[in-house]
Amino acid sequence: MTDAELIQHYGGASKLAELLGYDLRAGGAQRVHNWIERGIPPRVKLDHPKLFLGVSVKKARNPRLEPKETACRPASQQKGAACNQG
Repeated sequence: MTDAELIQHYGGASKLAELLGYDLRAGGAQRVHNWIERGIPPRVKLDHPKLFLGVSVKKARNPRLEPKETACRPASQQKGAACNQG
């Protein structure tokens, strides 16, 4: 679940701001709404483990950290050289 999905899971920015104890009249809902794009700050997640640490979070994919796919042919089709991996 992404941070934006987490905010929706708890009923939106205003509801989550209330759960976190933020004053809605002093910009608490706007602060939480900004997290839809920016992400929920790690400090907030650590300060409120009952709200955030039990929920499955989907991490953003970083293609540079993904394992590389190799295009190897079966041994019967190779011409002398072993398959280069990586």
